[in-house]
Amino acid sequence: MRLLEPLVLGGTTAPNRVMFGPHVTNLGALDRTFTARHTAYYERRARGGCGVVVIEGASVHDSDWPYERAPLATLAADGWAAIATAVHAHGSLAIAGLDHAGGQGSSAYHQRELWAPSRVPEVNSREVPKWMEADDIAAVVAGFAGATKVAIDAGCDGVEINAGQHSLVRQFLSGLTNQRGDEWGQDRTLFARQIIEAVRSAVGTNVMGLRLSCDELAPWAGITPEMAPEIATALVAAGLDYVVMVRGSIFSVEKTRPDFHEPAGHNIDVCRTVKAALPTTPVFLQGSVIDPGQAEWAVTDGVSDGVEMTRAQIADPDLMAKLAGGQADRVRPCLRCNQTCQVRDGRSPVVTCVGEPSSGRETEDPDWYATTTRPRDVLVVGAGVAGLEAARVAALRGHRVRVVERSSQVGGIAAVTGPGAPLVQWLAAECAAAGVSIEFGLDESAARPGELIIQATGAQPGRRAYEIAPGAVVVDVVEVHSGAVTLPDGPIALFDPIGGPIAVGLAEQLGERATLITQDQIAGNELSRTGDLAPANVRLQQQGVTVAKRSILRAARPGEVELEDRFSGERRTIAAAALVDCGFRLPTEAIAGVHAQAGDCVAPRTLHEAVLEGRRAALSV
Repeated sequence: MRLLEPLVLGGTTAPNRVMFGPHVTNLGALDRTFTARHTAYYERRARGGCGVVVIEGASVHDSDWPYERAPLATLAADGWAAIATAVHAHGSLAIAGLDHAGGQGSSAYHQRELWAPSRVPEVNSREVPKWMEADDIAAVVAGFAGATKVAIDAGCDGVEINAGQHSLVRQFLSGLTNQRGDEWGQDRTLFARQIIEAVRSAVGTNVMGLRLSCDELAPWAGITPEMAPEIATALVAAGLDYVVMVRGSIFSVEKTRPDFHEPAGHNIDVCRTVKAALPTTPVFLQGSVIDPGQAEWAVTDGVSDGVEMTRAQIADPDLMAKLAGGQADRVRPCLRCNQTCQVRDGRSPVVTCVGEPSSGRETEDPDWYATTTRPRDVLVVGAGVAGLEAARVAALRGHRVRVVERSSQVGGIAAVTGPGAPLVQWLAAECAAAGVSIEFGLDESAARPGELIIQATGAQPGRRAYEIAPGAVVVDVVEVHSGAVTLPDGPIALFDPIGGPIAVGLAEQLGERATLITQDQIAGNELSRTGDLAPANVRLQQQGVTVAKRSILRAARPGEVELEDRFSGERRTIAAAALVDCGFRLPTEAIAGVHAQAGDCVAPRTLHEAVLEGRRAALSV
């Protein structure tokens, strides 16, 4: 595979062409230093064979504190040294990410003004930044140079300047945010070129890269794919060793790392254009590249010289080792769900993955696969995600495992709703490879003497707190997705008290037939956590879905449902040939005498908890 071949970056050679890109992890300390958790996180990807590890971006100047645990370069020496040492032990390159969020930052932590090229309000907070004076500009340029020296002295192989999303450098390059009339506005590349030149002096013969937004998705004033080759060429001439091609602007944060609704490899076309303009400079493709096959195609078809596969390596840290070992089919899939790897929000959660919950928890989690000294016969009841993961881990530990499933298929809800089907398929294949048998049409009554039972029977429909009149057609959303019921012709009402992806997804499928009932001010309220809130509402509108906002479901009757405005109390009816209940679920009944429970039968939650508790149950045997 060409993906496994070395790649020359300046005066250094990466062992292969795959990058683990910089991203917010929230693994840092409150004093803005890198921690042992960072070191373990990056070491795990290097141990898994990644060629280039780019460390979470550190603010180069104290005017920038964009999120609570954002590292600060002046305090990063010890952390960078520890990470570089750990990464080098496996032959990978360690590149320090250098950042300044500018007007896309936050004043909540340092309680001072934001710095930006122009007074363009930050889209989310609406905060108006300070127009940077000449002294401010000089201070930031010096900050990039100073941060570079710290990183190189700490043992990093180089630095990567962020001119992509959440970046002051990009804000100077863009007409969206740079509306100045002085030299910094007349030549919008001037700020970036001065930074590159200053960093080049500080980095010496070490590597210097740039993460560059080549499509701001705002053609009325922003950087467009047509402009990108000229900008990239000018910046490379200032002294760059490589470029990572990204997209996004202040108006399209959700497009920087979109979920599964966007096509994988969505930056391929613009990357190919930029690469054509930079024939001798290594260019990395970025943008939802999670499939090794697509990554290999990109580096053989002239799209790029290397590929950033960040989420793919959060999902499977051993991705590159598996490719090198000819085991591409064993790579744990990334679902592009953004449920636990996108952590730049007010909760400040730690980065992890629904399918690999040890990501981000490398210093805390046990060895799930430690060989048992006392093999047991284990019966897992339920072949959903929790049950399959429990069976997989228990078998790998050396236990004799079989699974019984009441239905005729594996995966439970995850197999028929949302993006979880690839994970279900992977789990089933891994169980088979580990010697686990799965028997259908059976339940806990099939237990054999001496078997330890792990219950993973999932959830059941919850209590319905609205009136259901005789003759009303009310069905559960899982029944619809699984094909157990067929919806009648005519308008369909979907009751969504959760505000998650399941009801929104079905509404999109039904299009103009659907009325989505939500108690919130906007459909899919909880999708803000994954970055899909605005895109989901756009899709709903495009599909002609009616959204009944601020509404409480009071009754379902033949041909209609009755709603109550949650603020005024006013009631109204809407036509509905059927009501699909997408509401909260409850655990299935406990099985007497079980050894452990896992997943929704404990409390209905997400794939992440199902996988994690499946592992814990297996380890407890």
